[in-house]
Amino acid sequence: MSLITEKRILLVGGKGGVGKTTVSSALALLAGRREKKVLLVSTDPAHSLADAFGCRIGDNITRLAANIDGLELDPDREVEQHLERVSIQLKRFTRQEMYGAIEKQMRLTRQSPGAQEAAMLERIANTLTLGLKDYDLTIFDTAPTGHTLRLLSLPEAIAAWTQGLLNANQRSEKLAEVLEHLTPKAGRDIDNPLSDPKEHATAGMDARTKAIAETLLTRQRLLQRTRELFQDSEQTALLFVLTPEKLPILETVRTVKILQQERLPLVGLVVNRILPEEAEGDFLAQRRRQEKIHLQQIDQDFSELPRYPIPLQATDIQGIDGLNRMADLLKNAGL
Repeated sequence: MSLITEKRILLVGGKGGVGKTTVSSALALLAGRREKKVLLVSTDPAHSLADAFGCRIGDNITRLAANIDGLELDPDREVEQHLERVSIQLKRFTRQEMYGAIEKQMRLTRQSPGAQEAAMLERIANTLTLGLKDYDLTIFDTAPTGHTLRLLSLPEAIAAWTQGLLNANQRSEKLAEVLEHLTPKAGRDIDNPLSDPKEHATAGMDARTKAIAETLLTRQRLLQRTRELFQDSEQTALLFVLTPEKLPILETVRTVKILQQERLPLVGLVVNRILPEEAEGDFLAQRRRQEKIHLQQIDQDFSELPRYPIPLQATDIQGIDGLNRMADLLKNAGL
């Protein structure tokens, strides 16, 4: 079986607080050691990627270590930039007196359900294009599970929505042709062809319809390509992180079913923060007994998936040195 770092795209997901950022960052360092040029991208609003590496990252590609660049995508900023682009496009196709209505609609849309996910998805799609062009591996440290699932399911939903708009445009064109055919020809000024209502309609609408359709098709192609990349097991791997505790296990069971229904290439689970045998004391002994039950549940629920056990560390994992130690643990676990 080939190493996970041989893929072109790696998505690391899981419930909040289970160690996704640490695993993502350590895998990036591991891939860098294997001479891969890596782009490590955070889509989590908490931006713990910068905390893990102990440096400022933000929305500009930043060198984190040898062979590794980092990028943090800010959902709020993505919404603002996305709506600004949409507003500019709409104003191209409307009269100036409609600008106020467009800006009002953009303000309302900013607060609408799904606005963040839609904007983030478009940015992820463009980041994927950059990653495939300039890097060997692009790793996404994704937001907590629910956000991730909505993000992964959006390309299909938005493609259907875009197709609906294109169909509406086609119906509008057919209706315009009928109206043009019914337009009375009598009384027009032969010396002034622009006095023909048909020519007024065609000259104004064809260019607008073509521009709108091309914009929508370009977006649809981008999102559909993203969907296909997410489902391409030759290029993409999805790795899930959980801890041996009741709630992360229950959430992962639900999530894995959905991911498999979506035909996403889930390659295994990192079972993080397992108590080491050498941890002493009555309190830890009791925790270990409970943990043993949870580990048995994980083995039973996910018997068909590879599982990569990672022991709990005595101190927080921070900075390049700490992440490199985590990279060693992931390598020893089989990643």
